[in-house]
Amino acid sequence: MPQYKYKAINKEGRKIRGTLQAIHEKDLHQQLLSTGLMLVNCSENSKEKAFSFFSSHIKTKELVQLCIHLEQLSSAGVPLIEGLEDVRDSTEQPRLYNLLSNIYNKVNEGSSLSEAFGSYPKVFDHVFVALIEAGEETGNLTDSFHQLVKHLKWKEAVSRKIKKATRYPSFMILVMFFLFYFMMTYVVPEVLSFLMSTGQELPFITKTLVFTSGAVQKYSIEILSAPFVLFFGFKLIHMSEAVAYNTDRLILEIPILGTTIRKIALSRFSHFFAVMFQSGVPILDGLETAQKVVINRYINHNLEMVRESVKSGEALSSSMEKWGQFPSLVIRMVRIGEDSGSLAKTLENVTDFYDQEVDDTIDSLISMVEPTLTIAAGIMMGWVVAGVIGPIYNTFEQVGI
Repeated sequence: MPQYKYKAINKEGRKIRGTLQAIHEKDLHQQLLSTGLMLVNCSENSKEKAFSFFSSHIKTKELVQLCIHLEQLSSAGVPLIEGLEDVRDSTEQPRLYNLLSNIYNKVNEGSSLSEAFGSYPKVFDHVFVALIEAGEETGNLTDSFHQLVKHLKWKEAVSRKIKKATRYPSFMILVMFFLFYFMMTYVVPEVLSFLMSTGQELPFITKTLVFTSGAVQKYSIEILSAPFVLFFGFKLIHMSEAVAYNTDRLILEIPILGTTIRKIALSRFSHFFAVMFQSGVPILDGLETAQKVVINRYINHNLEMVRESVKSGEALSSSMEKWGQFPSLVIRMVRIGEDSGSLAKTLENVTDFYDQEVDDTIDSLISMVEPTLTIAAGIMMGWVVAGVIGPIYNTFEQVGI
C-alpha cells in the first residue's frame, strides 16, 4: 500500500501536515475525513522514505506516554480499536500521529496489534512487539502496557547513565587533543624558532618538544584523520564475526572499563528477561529476545549457551552457573526463586541488583576518570612550559636581564 504525503485542515482551521498509507487518493480523503481533517493536497511517497525520516525522531518519553494512555484505556475496558483512535487523536506530535494513524488502519483492517506495531521496527523494537504479542496471547494487554512503561523508563534511565559516564571524558579528551595540536603547530614553533636563533644549547626536555612539534606538523593529516580511521576500523572489525568476538572478549579484560561494560550488558539482559517473563512470555522465548539486546558478542555467545542448556532441560540457575557470566549472588537468588516458585519476583530483585551495581560502577569510573584526565592535562602543560620557560630564562641571563 503506497504512502501519501498530505496537507489538511482540521475543524479549527489549523493546517496539518503528515504521511498516511492509503490505497489511492480517494481512500486517503476518506481516512482524513474520519479523523476530522479536510484534505487540501497530497502526493505519493514511498514507505521507506517517509518512515526513515520520522521514526528516529520519536522520543522515548513519547512512547512512555503512549503506553500509559493505552494501559489506562485498556484497564477501563475501552475496546482496542477505540483506544487506538483516542490515543491517536490526543497525540500532538505530528510524526507519532501519522504512525498511530497507520497502526489504527492496520488493526481496523484485521491485523493484530503486535503485527501493526511490528511493521515499524525502527520505532518499536522486538521487545516492545514481543510484550504486546504476549499480552494478546494471555488476554491481558493491560499488564503488557504496564510492563512496557517500566521497560521504556528503565531504558531511558540506562541511556542517561551511559551518557553520564562518557560525556565528560569524551569532552575532556577532545579538548586536550585540539589543545595539544594547537600548541604543537602554532604556539611552540614560534617560541622554539626564537630559542634556536639564539644559538644556545637546548636542554633535553626542550629537544623532546622540538621533536614532537616537528612530528605533529609533518604528520598533521595522519593525526587529524586518526579518530576517523579508528572509528571506521572498529566498524570494519565488527564485520567479521570471529574478529569481533575476540575483540569484544579482549575489551572485557580491560580493568574497570571491561567490568563496567559487562555489568551494563548483564543489567540489560536481566531487565529484558525479567520483563518478558513477568508478562507471560515462555522462558526460552524470553531468553532469546533478551539475548538480542546484548551487543558484546562474547557475552552474547555465553548467554546463547545458557539458553541452549535450558532448552536441553537444565535449570536456569544451573545454566547460568555453568557458563560463568553471572556472579554467585545472582545465581543463588535465581535458584531460590526456582525452588520457591517465585522466579518472577526473584528476577525483579536481580534487575534491582544490577541497576545498583551499574550505578556504583559508573560513579566509581567517573570519580577515577576526572582526576586522571586533569592530571594528564597538567602533565602536558607542564611539559610545554618547562621546555619553553627554561631556555628563555637562560637567554635572559646571558643578555644580563
